[in-house]
Amino acid sequence: MSVQAESPSRQELETASVVPLRHPWRWVSAAIITLLVVMIAYTLVANERFEWPTVARYLFSRPIIDGLLLTIQLTVIATVASLILGTMLALMRTSANPILRLSAAAYIWIFRSVPLLVQLILFYNISALFPTINIGLPFGIGPQFAFGEVNAIITPMVAAILAFSLNESAYTAETVRGGLLSVDKGQIEAGRAMGFSEGKIVWLVVLPQALRVFIPPFGNQVVNLLKMTSLVSVIALADLLYSAQIIYSRTFETIPLLIVASIWYLILVSAMSYGQSLLEARFAQRGNRVGKATKRSGPTTDTSRFFALKTGAVQVQATSEKDER
Repeated sequence: MSVQAESPSRQELETASVVPLRHPWRWVSAAIITLLVVMIAYTLVANERFEWPTVARYLFSRPIIDGLLLTIQLTVIATVASLILGTMLALMRTSANPILRLSAAAYIWIFRSVPLLVQLILFYNISALFPTINIGLPFGIGPQFAFGEVNAIITPMVAAILAFSLNESAYTAETVRGGLLSVDKGQIEAGRAMGFSEGKIVWLVVLPQALRVFIPPFGNQVVNLLKMTSLVSVIALADLLYSAQIIYSRTFETIPLLIVASIWYLILVSAMSYGQSLLEARFAQRGNRVGKATKRSGPTTDTSRFFALKTGAVQVQATSEKDER
């Protein structure tokens, strides 16, 4: 025996009231978080040991600003150098040449395995291994010309740039390689079918698409690099943290000076995160435009998708030029 349920009439559906779904645990979690925020804020204000007037006095002091500028300079130089070297290593890792592939893999293995602090101290003391830099034939054959004393060339700043650039390039190489491998191989084959050289395929087809995959992890690496620059305090390089340490070693105002350094790190990381989000949004917008161009052309093969990608890229470039005008 079956029972057939009657469907509600249209009038009943129109007059029926909608009961919203209740979420009591949302209110409970919001209340707990609000209570914790209030407790933390009260602690920050009520505890006089934070010495906020001292924090305000040193926040824009000349030694702190000089250390901040050096931190930014070191981060920018190491980021650019690691990006160039990391891209070269990624291309070597994806090369068909086994010697290039194994050489890049060995480089990445070494610099990812040794801690960054160890590398920093090693480069700082590299003169113990090589007192002078000589120019001449290898293995000591023939005359050797001394280029200079390593102690005079490898300053703390140079040692820091070498350590951070070489270490970061190993991680950047893997990030770039992941972006390169995310591109459909069919589009690479389509570029070869059109007679493009390997360099043009990489520059015009692979890299523009790989950037969308590459930017988020690389942005996180740059943020991490910025914070890791604080390690240079062990080699007496006057970055943001070391400048704060010099001051509180003289005034014994340890906590306020550490708060000053923390505030500036928060500001720098927030600015970098905002810039990263803008880049991600821009490349996502380009990807959407290319996707629309692909949809309008109705591609059915890798070659047609390749042409749709090129058409979309031209449209994006024309739109950007129009916006600039």
